[in-house]
Amino acid sequence: MPTTDLIDAYYAAFNAGDMERFLDLLTEDVVHDINQGERQVGKAAFAIFMAHMNRCYRERLTDLVVMGEPNGRRAAAEFVVHGEYLASDEGLPAANGQTYQLPAGAFFEIRDGKVARVTNYYNLNDWIAQVGG
Repeated sequence: MPTTDLIDAYYAAFNAGDMERFLDLLTEDVVHDINQGERQVGKAAFAIFMAHMNRCYRERLTDLVVMGEPNGRRAAAEFVVHGEYLASDEGLPAANGQTYQLPAGAFFEIRDGKVARVTNYYNLNDWIAQVGG
């Protein structure tokens, strides 16, 4: 599968809420660099992270633009996150169903046709301002 198709499939699974398909697109030793947070390693850690995110947030990504390196080893994506803050997340403002919209991006390393690293970025201060923090 071409690199850009892999990233398109990754975000299509995310938008569909298909966590089984989403996680299937990752290597077992995937590296996940969390926005303004820690680095986690492994598909199991990513699955726990996503379960937490899906409990606290409902998000849909639009305006997706995917760029791939010619050799297929790296890619980047830019998109807009449309979300609803469902349950309070530790260290963040209290949730009461606030909605938000913010630009975001991600960088990927690809290995053997799967995502081996994903580094996400969005402006946390913008998000906090939008949810009333």
